[in-house]
Amino acid sequence: MLSKKLNIITPSFTIGISSKVNELKSRGIEVVNLSIGEPDFNVPSKAKDEIIKAVNNNKTKYDMVSGIEELKKAIVEKLKSENNTYYDLDEIVVSNGAKHSITNALIALLDPQDEVLIPKPYWVSYPEMIKLVGAIPIFLDTNKNNNFKITADQIQKNITSKTKMIFITNPSNPTGAIYSEQELKEIVDVCLKNNIYILADEIYEKICYENTFTSIASLSSEAKNITITVNGFSKSFAMTGLRLGYSASNKIISKAISTVQGHLVSHPSTISQWAGYGALKYCKEDIKNMVEIYKEKRDLAISMLSEIRDLDFIYPQGAFYMFIDISKLKYKIKHKDSFSIDFCNKLLENNKVAVVPGIAFGIDDFIRISYACSNENIITGIKGIRDFVESL
Repeated sequence: MLSKKLNIITPSFTIGISSKVNELKSRGIEVVNLSIGEPDFNVPSKAKDEIIKAVNNNKTKYDMVSGIEELKKAIVEKLKSENNTYYDLDEIVVSNGAKHSITNALIALLDPQDEVLIPKPYWVSYPEMIKLVGAIPIFLDTNKNNNFKITADQIQKNITSKTKMIFITNPSNPTGAIYSEQELKEIVDVCLKNNIYILADEIYEKICYENTFTSIASLSSEAKNITITVNGFSKSFAMTGLRLGYSASNKIISKAISTVQGHLVSHPSTISQWAGYGALKYCKEDIKNMVEIYKEKRDLAISMLSEIRDLDFIYPQGAFYMFIDISKLKYKIKHKDSFSIDFCNKLLENNKVAVVPGIAFGIDDFIRISYACSNENIITGIKGIRDFVESL
């Protein structure tokens, strides 16, 4: 018999979409895929060079559980120079992607029935990760007028004696919204008063277009002490397949995370770690160039979506997504359980455009598109959305 834990796990919506896209493609049907949150770039060349050097120099043996020293030093320097946060080497744990870093932290900190606050909309895997460790996800409603950013007051109203942690994703997936320094200070104050940890998912921190990014741990020594900062190389450095992320936390938490990781996977691939080292040391210009291109793609998507009647969207300040309000079309589409799923299925079936239903992020009146793709796909995909909307 399978574990009973699987009974409470929701299958991935994005995997379901990918399966439908692949099925159509296998039948020779062209599909414009705006559902994938993967950079439309390759690994920077200087990061590749470090992979080659590592292989040629036989740096392929077991190493430290928490990561190779050279990479951890580069992360410490990065956090100091870019985020104004100061960590020792033993406060950094390198893992197999940011998702793995989050899972390590949840295992290290949560007990069964602990409650974790998750503002809506949320990244699709957060609730399932929490449920897998026996804790309880508590979803917090947010306001579209505030770009779906959680406020200190909303957090305070949902705190119970079982509340252990809150997730703050900044910049946000799926909205692209960015928290201001003042907004984060107010959130930290509430968490400090109530002894709540902050899981700060900052994987999109480099992809910011307007606001100055503020790392939660930089706000104060007290904020740093309750914050587990999670970051990685998939989004900023287009290293999705290399599976490399890291967490930064206080010494007690980082030791616990390292202990968990040591028993589960030992350590991430040494080859991937050398790629991460090369990315941090030599590829800052690559990131700047990527962000400039993303900004152009964002502006293209905004200009086209702004012309479609009955659609609205959250103006993205960061990341590479647009969260699109389709609520005005609700009366035009017959739906059973989920309006956004039926909308996405009909869009894919009729116009061959794949997007992610908002229910995957906890809000059913929206869809998410990714503009981390070619301009041709953005143009063709949004035209397909326009044609579908106009046909209703």
